[in-house]
Amino acid sequence: MAPRPNILLILNDDMGYSDLGCYGGEVQTPVLDRLAANGVRFTQFYNTARCCPSRASLLTGLHPHQADVGHMMLDDGLDGYLGDLSRQAVTIPEVLRTAGYRTYMSGKWHVTRHLNGPKHNWPRQRGFDRFHGIINGAADYFSPGTLARDNEYLPAESGSYLTDTISDHMCGFIDEHFADTPDTPFFGYLAYTAPHWPLHALPEDLAKYRGRFDAGWDVLREERLTRMRELGILSPAWDLSERDPKVPPWTEVVHQEWQARRMEVYAAQIDRMDQGIGRVVAALERNGALANTLIVFLADNGGCAEELGEPSRQYMIQERIGCATTWDGQPVQYGNRPEFMPGGQDTYQSCGVPWANVQNTPFRLYKHWVHEGGISTPFIVHWPAGIAAQGELCHQPAQLPDVMATFLDVAGASYPATYAGETIQPLEGFSMVPCFQNEPYGREVLVWEHEGNKAVRRGKWKLVCRHPNAWELFDMDSDRSELRDLSARHPELVAELAAKWDAWAQRCSVLPWEDVLAARRAKRAAKA
Repeated sequence: MAPRPNILLILNDDMGYSDLGCYGGEVQTPVLDRLAANGVRFTQFYNTARCCPSRASLLTGLHPHQADVGHMMLDDGLDGYLGDLSRQAVTIPEVLRTAGYRTYMSGKWHVTRHLNGPKHNWPRQRGFDRFHGIINGAADYFSPGTLARDNEYLPAESGSYLTDTISDHMCGFIDEHFADTPDTPFFGYLAYTAPHWPLHALPEDLAKYRGRFDAGWDVLREERLTRMRELGILSPAWDLSERDPKVPPWTEVVHQEWQARRMEVYAAQIDRMDQGIGRVVAALERNGALANTLIVFLADNGGCAEELGEPSRQYMIQERIGCATTWDGQPVQYGNRPEFMPGGQDTYQSCGVPWANVQNTPFRLYKHWVHEGGISTPFIVHWPAGIAAQGELCHQPAQLPDVMATFLDVAGASYPATYAGETIQPLEGFSMVPCFQNEPYGREVLVWEHEGNKAVRRGKWKLVCRHPNAWELFDMDSDRSELRDLSARHPELVAELAAKWDAWAQRCSVLPWEDVLAARRAKRAAKA
């Protein structure tokens, strides 16, 4: 293994499994494609189906409920559902600092409910030497509402674009690091908001994709399927799931130009992110650090099917994730309304169900759910000094807690039993270093829960439930698209895997979703 590497963790927001060029998509992502061509792509890496639970799990090496982010940034008064990162969890930067690393973050935080007042769970208080980004979960790309540097909020700047701001501050941190402490390794966390709604893009990026999606979702899903099979990302045995039943055939769509524009803007957002990653890679190169920097890229959940309505306006503005007017005083039109073309700051729209169905090709469902469409992510690993493989695929299943275990392994850092006077929960992850040589790495069971949607996977068998429905059982070797439920044929296996899930849920503070909703209602009633 190479000497202690620098580590750069790149996370993007609400992107589907098949959007990147190197995973079969239409978006031009030459930088990520190049990292993949000189590294390893995992085909079965899994996130946790939603923004903040995934971030909590990724940062702590625990399951999200253990980190008190079992749902969103709400305090439900229940262990596991406090909406604020647990003090009995330790973060990657906190541990790496004890091993002599400098730590930098640029981008989206979203693991504390405290936007004002207490800052005990802001990035600087959870292990980062420097921070620039947003504290909450989304933002107007042209005027982010919770933009902060270190521990203080900043005013948004006219003419800026959030994706560029995130990229450029990480470049600055890298240059400053090598100017000041060139012999010290660093950990960088580059957490983009792209391509999370709203659909905001720069005109020059949007121009690249004009007409690219005019063939419509039916044709594009088939084309992606073909490319993914050719790349080896998908087995030929895995069929394309049906078009979402809420979505009409493209030939029957009334507002085709508006629908295509939604996906054009989304693609432009990913394109701009890839350009920014290129600048960060260039910063590593000019400092002679690229070869011994372990770079990992992934998304926090599958493609997002959330359809924004006009009533969202008040909520978005109140939560500081949207603006009432543009920089030049024009009203922002909220909601997925075909009379307004998305792209500029004067609209606040999302891709919605039909395009999320494309983004997650060939899988079922989306962000929120733990079927493959909600939890499958591209996962690229690039480390020339430590990984001999170039352009290879790793088909071993892995999930978020394994990232922290891997980073501590390559850094020679020890996971603590106590930290800052608190007893720390045991690490849930397994180091994926053996996977870099395509060897087994120790994880036998993967588990998930979000909003009552639940799943457990062991080997080729995945047991999954779309709340409030019954368990389904799928053979991931022959049917990763989850089209042929085998639960009736294997009742003993269903019972065995369900018992494993129940034991995990009890150990990790996972509650029935109905109990969480009841506690939330009771809390609201008490305040009324």
